[in-house]
Amino acid sequence: MLKQSLQYKLLQKLSPQQIQLMKLIQLPTQAFEERLKQEIEENPALDTGKEENNDFDDDFSDDFDDTGNEKIEAEDINIDEYLSDDEIPSYKTQANNYSADDEEKNVPYAAGTSFHQSLKNQLNTYSLNEEEKSIAEFLVGSIDDSGYIRRDILDLVDDLAFTANVFTTEEKVIEILKKVVHSLDPIGVGARDLKECLIIQLKAKETNKTRSLAIEVLENTFDHFVKKHYKKLMEKFNISEDELKEINSEIARLNPKPGSSYAGNNKIAEQIVPDFTIKILDGELDLTLNSRNAPELHISREYNNMLKGYQESKTKSKSQKDAVFFIKQKLDAAKWFIDAIKQRQQTLMVTMNSIMHYQYDYFLTGDERKLKPMILKDIADQINMDVSTVSRVANSKYVSTPYGTKLIKEFFSESMKNDQGEDVSTREIKKILETVIAEENKKKPLTDEKLAAILKEKGYPIARRTVAKYREQLDISVARLRKEI
Repeated sequence: MLKQSLQYKLLQKLSPQQIQLMKLIQLPTQAFEERLKQEIEENPALDTGKEENNDFDDDFSDDFDDTGNEKIEAEDINIDEYLSDDEIPSYKTQANNYSADDEEKNVPYAAGTSFHQSLKNQLNTYSLNEEEKSIAEFLVGSIDDSGYIRRDILDLVDDLAFTANVFTTEEKVIEILKKVVHSLDPIGVGARDLKECLIIQLKAKETNKTRSLAIEVLENTFDHFVKKHYKKLMEKFNISEDELKEINSEIARLNPKPGSSYAGNNKIAEQIVPDFTIKILDGELDLTLNSRNAPELHISREYNNMLKGYQESKTKSKSQKDAVFFIKQKLDAAKWFIDAIKQRQQTLMVTMNSIMHYQYDYFLTGDERKLKPMILKDIADQINMDVSTVSRVANSKYVSTPYGTKLIKEFFSESMKNDQGEDVSTREIKKILETVIAEENKKKPLTDEKLAAILKEKGYPIARRTVAKYREQLDISVARLRKEI
């Protein structure tokens, strides 16, 4: 039996404009500038810079709420809502103190020949037949950015046959690898693993007793060396502690990633543009938003004139009506984008201001031990915004402080109670743990259990497994691997 009924539901739905605003908030400064350029290119009604005698008021009617779903005729558009006789539009009263010389906007590139091109150029100095040159070039092309060939020789042989039409053997590929590729500069490129990379570099140096022993240690007892089983190494090779120190020092001077040290690899140089700046002025904190986040935007004068022309026209043709409908869509989009940028600026400033005052003691002193426990909800409750909005600001933005440029999310941490029942930041505990490990006796590094005992003495009763977790987060090795001779 079929039955018809009415049902009422309350649904929360984000409009496309709200979704785009969230995306704008998430963008860091450089990505925001790219998004701004894209919008200006796509919307001819939007313009930047100063334009004199523009009578358009960017404070359009807030009553208009066209979702684009219903058909609107040109006659239904109130042109007066889009035109204003004000002498000074509101956008002209907003200052933009950013100068083109203040910052270099272009991301610098490393100059010179690329890493792989340099290797290929070196092959021209070798006397190779056509087959050998094809194999050598293929091997060079298989080297990764760190300088290693991380594929099996058999796979390389198969690929040579399928892609380069070169039919060869594993023995021939290994011969070219050792005779040609391993002698290219920087020394160590083309190695198949760390062990081979270090040995290639040692063999390329002038031979002496220490280097000969170092080669022998790496060739025969690489695992013992990596795991720092120094007593076993001294017994096996019948060497003293001083001799082992010399071997260790010799190997430590080698480059484990020969490819990454190449200066002309043409990678884009990393460049962080802080979104905020915090300064200490007369003992007080001063927060500013990077002016690149506050562009000066207005509506194109040409579009303003087109609307005026339509309004003054006595006869309105179909093409004019279509044109004014198109203009209306572009003006609405421009209005929304300008408003969205203002909302973005406000959201960023409100959020960062709340974070700054929450961590006031840290920003005044730079002492990480003064960082308070702080989670996203703490800030969201203070500024009366959603946790997801705070997360978008924290995860992708940087702040320049007197103590360096920091990622904002680094100021957030969970809390843990000390022996007096006070909430302390896990960042504070990690900092103390890092200091304790830095000051330990490297000949007898502290185990996680001993570290837990030391932290307990300092008033932080945490379990050994928690110490291990924090140590891993700090990228610090276990005690055995921290051991030095």
